[in-house]
Amino acid sequence: MKLSMDLASASSPAWLEAVLADFDSFLQDHANCERKASSMAMHFVAKYPDREQMIPELIETAIEELEHFQQVYQIMSDRGIPLPHRIGPDPYVGQLMDLCRTTPQDRFMDRLLVASVVETRGAERFRLIAENLDDEELQKFYKMFWTSEAKHGHIFVKFALWYFEEKEVYDRLGFFIEKEAEILAGLEIRSALH
Repeated sequence: MKLSMDLASASSPAWLEAVLADFDSFLQDHANCERKASSMAMHFVAKYPDREQMIPELIETAIEELEHFQQVYQIMSDRGIPLPHRIGPDPYVGQLMDLCRTTPQDRFMDRLLVASVVETRGAERFRLIAENLDDEELQKFYKMFWTSEAKHGHIFVKFALWYFEEKEVYDRLGFFIEKEAEILAGLEIRSALH
């Protein structure tokens, strides 16, 4: 069984151009995204302690994302790039979260599926970066991220399938994928993951 769905749109060449033109800002945003991803995985643990089946993988994911933060921070440190003093809201994730339903069961499913879509988009973008950087070490670095994010996109769908009917999960995932493409098309292009 396929544990994700293809994205409804590809990232634009203009986005890639913006990232490559200001890679320092991209690294700062990437570090913040990894930190927030670790926090999000632990949020699921704290919010849904009764969903015991998924807790071990969520903890592993949180640790992996925190290690990713450490790795990005090391590259930043080596290049003399500071962490930003302020972490602003992510309009991409915010708009996806605004689509989540409010009843407890529906919200649980929707948050899992939003996490999957965000990770899947991250994988697509890390692949583009890996394929277009001139620096060989950074190419390897972002290839590793691409593989990891694709895996994370799958585990959140797997979790949803543990707790909800398959048709319901894939119908709702399809909804988020279509909306994600619309959201992405409306965002300002900047040197950031989203």
